[in-house]
Parts: sequence; structure tokens; C-alpha cells
Amino acid sequence: MSIRSHSAPQLPARKGPAVDAGRAARCTEAIRDIAEDAVVVTDNLLRRAFDPTTTTTSELLHLFGTLADLLEAGTAALVVGHRSAGLPLSDLAPDLHLSEDRIRKKYDPRTIDRQLAARARPLRTPRTAVTTEADDVPTTKDLLRLPRQRLACALTRMWKQSRVPQAALARHMNIDPSYVSRMLSGERDVALHHVKSIAEKCGGDIDLVMPLWEAANSVESTTDPALALRAYLRALHYAAGSPSNARILASTQRALTKGEVRRALEGPGVPGWHVVRPLTVALQSMPETTRPLWRKAHSGVGTKNTGTLPAEAFG
Repeated sequence: MSIRSHSAPQLPARKGPAVDAGRAARCTEAIRDIAEDAVVVTDNLLRRAFDPTTTTTSELLHLFGTLADLLEAGTAALVVGHRSAGLPLSDLAPDLHLSEDRIRKKYDPRTIDRQLAARARPLRTPRTAVTTEADDVPTTKDLLRLPRQRLACALTRMWKQSRVPQAALARHMNIDPSYVSRMLSGERDVALHHVKSIAEKCGGDIDLVMPLWEAANSVESTTDPALALRAYLRALHYAAGSPSNARILASTQRALTKGEVRRALEGPGVPGWHVVRPLTVALQSMPETTRPLWRKAHSGVGTKNTGTLPAEAFG
């Protein structure tokens, strides 16, 4: 009896990577965050490297290690985002110098999801912090006074006053609502075009937040120094909820007068540091952020009028 041979059943072609739009979007946000964090760490590393008298080898090694961790996290987010978008891992093999199978095993999406969710972001510190006085150095309790948080408070106030739904704001900005939420909470840095977009959609005054964005990003104002100082103080006033003069005076324990507060916020002239410092603290910010603006403004006044600075100019 002959045995009739049968060909093996045709197996279906292997499907490409599964598409997960939500995971791909999360990876995109993570990549942006990691890129910003890398800039923060690199900036700190550069400043430390050029200040060998006060920087230890251990501190430099720590920064290099932090940067290496960020690069690895960024690579993982890129791989998982690429895979979650339904694109083949073979595209990445040449750059990673790994086989497709090794990439799949090394960058498991669920594992990377957990790692990215648990990732702590490095704290952005003001560039002026390296020259601050001892009583002005930020503490854990003062984190909400940092420039990025002041900007976040101002943007949050602008958004809430507009009554624009956060989802509508996100659509206007063409980003995910969770991304908007993290900007408004101060958890992530805000790009200038996002600041302008929020002001546009919420009908806010860009001049009330621009000085805060400049301070948060160490951008020097191009306006007249005296006007720049006044604009920054007014922006702090807005971010703090526009407190009344009575409330400000109470916060300073009556160290200032109503006239001094009014002139600092409205002009004319440049107030002394004995006015600007307690006013800055009362408006929930930090003196070392305001000091460079004040010194520049006061220097211009001193040069124009007398050619010298008063004793209080030296803090």
C-alpha cells in the first residue's frame, strides 16, 4: 500500500510588532523629559568641570554616572516607542550593534514602562546658585520658590482664570493632556512656544509670564534693566495670586511700607536691595534669582547718576 505524502500546512506569516499608541505616546513624552534632563545635567557638569577648586572628583563621577543613566533610559524609551509604533526592530540593529532578538529581550516594553514611570528627574538649580549668599541657598522647603515653579504657578493661574478645559488646551497645543498637566505642575520644563500657546488659548497677558520663563531658563532680558526688574517683580506678584499690599506688608513683618511696595511694582526708579529682597521672599520667590536683575538695574542707575554704587548694592 502506498502512502500518499502531504505537504506541511502553510504557516501564517509572522506579524509585525504590535501597535500600542498609548505606550508610544508615553515614550515620546519620556524622551522629551530625558532630553531636557540631559541638558540640565550636562550644564551642571560643564560648570563644575571649569571650577576645579570647589569640585571634587566624586562629584564629577556622580554627574557622569547620572548622564550615562539618562542616555540608557533615553535609548530604552526610543526602542520601545519605535516598537510600539509598529515599526520593525531590525531598523535599530545597526545603531545599537545588537541583533533584533537581543533588542527584543533587552528592551521589554513592560519592564521599560515600569522603569520610566519610576524614574526620578534631576533638580534644575539656578545658575546663580554658585554665587549666592549662605542665607539664600535653596532648601527642600523652598523648592516651590524656584523659577520653574513660579512659572508653573503663573501658567496654572492663567489657565484656571480662563476656564478652558485642559483637554481643549492640550488639543490647541497639539500635545497629550498629561503633558500639559506636568507643565502646569512644574514637573517638566516649559518651552517658549508652549508658554505663548497657553497665553494665546487662555487669553492671558504674555508679559506676566515671560519674565518668569526667562528666569527659569537663565535667559537675559533684552529690555531696559530697570523695566526688566519691575516686570519680573510684577510677574512674581501675579504668580503669587496678586496679593494685596496689606498681605505683602504682613508677610514682611512690616519691614516695608506701602509706598515702597507700590514703587517696586509700578515705578518710578529702582528700589534698594533692602526693599527688593523682602519683597521677593513675600512673593514666594528666592533672592538669588532676583539679585542679578537688581544689580544690573541699580548699576545702570548708579552709572547714570553718580558713577558709583551705594553700599547696599553689595547685598
